Amino acid sequence: MDLREKIESQLKCVHDPELNINVVDLGLIYNIEITEENDVTITMILTTPGCPLHDSITSGVRYSINGIEETRNVEVNLVWEPAWSPEKMTPEGLRILGR
Repeated sequence: MDLREKIESQLKCVHDPELNINVVDLGLIYNIEITEENDVTITMILTTPGCPLHDSITSGVRYSINGIEETRNVEVNLVWEPAWSPEKMTPEGLRILGR
């Protein structure tokens, strides 16, 4: 498994506590950048700008990737454009929601 696959796997362990769906299937992860030195930058969004679980979710993302030995520095960039919508969810995420 390469580093990108490890990161994606770890991110599936981070769940939105309100919906109980992981951040990948929920469509919150917009980009994963990995430098040659294995510094990682995650660009993500939350379902709503005023999400009360902002710190919990972004900290969970950072913590899950820090647990991968090969990674060095981890940065989480929270963006609001393009806006999140249910269309960004994976088929698995939609299935969990019963859609």
